[in-house]
Amino acid sequence: MALQDKCIITAALAGAATMKTQNPAVPYTVDEFVEEAYRCYNAGASIVHIHARDPETGLPTGSIETLNAIVSGITEKCPIVINLSTAIGIGATPEERINVVQQIKPEMASLNTNSMNFALGDWKNHTVIGEIIFTNTFDMLVNFAKEMQAAGTKPELEVYDLGGLYNTLFVRPQGIFPEPLHYQFVWGVLGGCWLDIANFKRFMDLIPEDATWSTCGVGPAQFHGAFLAAVEGGHIRVGLEDNITISKGVPAKGSYEQVEKAAKIAELADREPATPAESRQILGLKGKPGI
Repeated sequence: MALQDKCIITAALAGAATMKTQNPAVPYTVDEFVEEAYRCYNAGASIVHIHARDPETGLPTGSIETLNAIVSGITEKCPIVINLSTAIGIGATPEERINVVQQIKPEMASLNTNSMNFALGDWKNHTVIGEIIFTNTFDMLVNFAKEMQAAGTKPELEVYDLGGLYNTLFVRPQGIFPEPLHYQFVWGVLGGCWLDIANFKRFMDLIPEDATWSTCGVGPAQFHGAFLAAVEGGHIRVGLEDNITISKGVPAKGSYEQVEKAAKIAELADREPATPAESRQILGLKGKPGI
């Protein structure tokens, strides 16, 4: 099968908010992250997205010691691409957020593209349960991109709405992003963009012709987005960070089970899951020593 027909599957293992009380398969400890990443690799994932957790409390942490242990453990077990989060969690400063790139120099890292309301909602009563302002200024976008460039880290441009996409196109002429650009379209966050065909088409119309892209959907948008990506030549992100179920009302056994489902969706579209080596080639990654 030609390289352009391969589908990159990313597994986002934990995020900053999903807790074991919601799904006990959410990893907290280093060993849990390593083992879940390995299961996802065996299921067909070629990238793993990491938010580290405090093993005692389960709360998100930017601890370089913890992240190094997770990254080292995963790298020893399999050749999967490691993508670190620069969001970390609520209250992280810009300095703490970019520090994970400066210190660890991962192959990939998330780069959020605009400030936004980020909320949890009660969809039955249409009320907001809790919210934050997720701050991602132009200054942060440019500075984070430059730090990633210096670290040899490929930015995954996280786009929650059209504003974020327009922001990337505005600063792109500065030459701060490695080409071709790689986008992650995040669907279904309250405060961001809903997943529908009109929104999807607008995103496709605006991105550079040679850009690669992936879908990341919250809750039911996870697999809805996966089907769109599979048939339109994009890539797929799944994982307990975004959705705790495998089907409506059925908890996922782990992120790996969602990877298995994503692989089946890709195969239904006559595509195959990309290997880590193929994903590195598609995304223009240079790899790390020993990979």
